[in-house]
Amino acid sequence: MKKNKRKLNYMILIIMILVISIGYAILSSNLNIVGSSQISAPTWDIHWENVQVKTGSVSAQTPTIDTNKTTVNYSVTLTIPGDYYEFTVDAVNAGSIDGMVSVVSNKLNGTEITTLPNYLEYKVTYEDGVDIAPNHLLAANSSEKYKVHVGYKNDISVSDIPSSPQTLNLSFSVTYIQSDSNAVPKPEPYVYTVNKYNSSTTNPKYNGVWLNQTFPTSITKYNTPSEALTAIASASSKDLPFYLKHKIENGIVTESYVEFVVTEEMAQANTGMVAGTYTLRGEKTYDSDTSTWLVDESYISPYYEANKEVIKTAFGYATNSSRCSESGTGRSSNFRCSVSGLNASSNANGDVSAGDAGSSSWGVSSDGHACCDW
Repeated sequence: MKKNKRKLNYMILIIMILVISIGYAILSSNLNIVGSSQISAPTWDIHWENVQVKTGSVSAQTPTIDTNKTTVNYSVTLTIPGDYYEFTVDAVNAGSIDGMVSVVSNKLNGTEITTLPNYLEYKVTYEDGVDIAPNHLLAANSSEKYKVHVGYKNDISVSDIPSSPQTLNLSFSVTYIQSDSNAVPKPEPYVYTVNKYNSSTTNPKYNGVWLNQTFPTSITKYNTPSEALTAIASASSKDLPFYLKHKIENGIVTESYVEFVVTEEMAQANTGMVAGTYTLRGEKTYDSDTSTWLVDESYISPYYEANKEVIKTAFGYATNSSRCSESGTGRSSNFRCSVSGLNASSNANGDVSAGDAGSSSWGVSSDGHACCDW
């Protein structure tokens, strides 16, 4: 009896297994995804397009682009001081692969440029003035506009003028390679501010734009000098011909300047002064949080001599040096020029400033902050 029972149980078990197996077979389905794919060959196509000559340039043949679209040729004659030639051309990535700048080369008569003749202005940048540098990204199906400027300087002495015609072979080349993890977007162009000094402001401190720090969201950025001049005139209720300029890379302030304007009226009233806009670069050499210098007593800012030359030109130092004075030694060296209504100065410790010879002034401090007061 027990033996027979066991047999029956086994049979039932077997039957159950068979039923389950049959059930799964009955309920099974075949799911299929059917399609086709085509893998296109990637394309590499970076070339020049769209040459545009700036209005005001001396008369010359429009630059030409060769049949391979990789070379721009131009020839220009600059006859008198003040003549210039400027044009833009687009670097176009019409391919499907992102590119980036690998090598940038600027040559004069076949030699890499380290210095230019005193009478020559020559610069190749992006249209907004940002320098072209390795690792700058040129994404697929995008373009960047380059600007080429060559000029015969206006603010030069007689001794700087060449005694015979000069043939200058200027060449600029940029090599693009396939983008990799080192690629970075082109830095933002310069922005302009008229932020007013406020000793009680802690965020940002002094209401300043600080070198090597994130640009404060609370400070208004202007895109052009004219916008900044309009803003300061409105804020101060008077014409103050100076403002601040900053270079921002990846959100960080990497360079700060004070710019000041010598008007035509001021130049006419002060023999030797040259009308124009002038730029002085500041540098951080002091940590105000710890009250410590980052440089020693003998330090001379690498921008000091260049800033001096800018001030000398603006204030007509060659004609009237009595407007200017220099004092101190090492990082305390200071150069300053002044006329009625305007002054400008540069210190070897990195300070630069410009003012209206009254209570209003703008500047970049050696502790890294840039702001103005009026």
